[in-house]
Amino acid sequence: MPLETIPLARLGVAFLPVLAVIAIMWRWRVQPGKAAYALMRMLLQLLLIGYVLVAIFQADSSLIVLGVLLVMVTASAWIALNTVPGQRRSLYAISLAAVLLGGGTTLAITTQAVLALEVWFEPRFLIPLAGMTFANCMTSISLAAERVTAELAHTDNYLEARNAGFQAAMIPVVNSLFAVGLVSLPGMMTGQILSGVSPFTAARYQIMVMCMMFASAGLATWLFLILSQKFTKLAGGQKSPRDEKPSR
Repeated sequence: MPLETIPLARLGVAFLPVLAVIAIMWRWRVQPGKAAYALMRMLLQLLLIGYVLVAIFQADSSLIVLGVLLVMVTASAWIALNTVPGQRRSLYAISLAAVLLGGGTTLAITTQAVLALEVWFEPRFLIPLAGMTFANCMTSISLAAERVTAELAHTDNYLEARNAGFQAAMIPVVNSLFAVGLVSLPGMMTGQILSGVSPFTAARYQIMVMCMMFASAGLATWLFLILSQKFTKLAGGQKSPRDEKPSR
């Protein structure tokens, strides 16, 4: 059965439990304003993107698709550094390179080799998969940057901090690998099943997506940590033990 368009009145019902959570956040004073602002942005962005994607699909232009991908990459690289606002400007170029190379490589392999798209820039496939990939890179870099910064506040050993950052960045995607099919049916698989696709076909697509998510998170985080150690002061100017002068 084809999916029906959800009437706005019924869509509004979905916000009832959301309002309950906002009320809890307000009662406990844990940034309810920020959460409400994020929800409003989500609502506006998703409503607008529907119109934008219709125009993009109809235009069938590689330049427009590349422009959309560029916006995704630059935005995700900037948002990824929310956890380290004081180092945002110095780390942005590195975050951008990590998202572009780590996420872009994985996206290219997925769309051009696994899906083997007849038209390489097919927006119906490329843009949704790019959104998944770059958002995944954004989350992993954000977690890694926050953990490395926190670790370096307590240790002079950058390698230990780096490894802790990488481990923290991979926790969400590794947990999702354990849970998929057992605890949860991910968004892409659920959407395909709801639209009438065979569960067997949906499972294959979801396997592709999970591999894409794991690889993009790992590669982007690895690149970010390697480049940030080499070209910035993410290490906070910490001295290694051999650089410290012996105490008298």
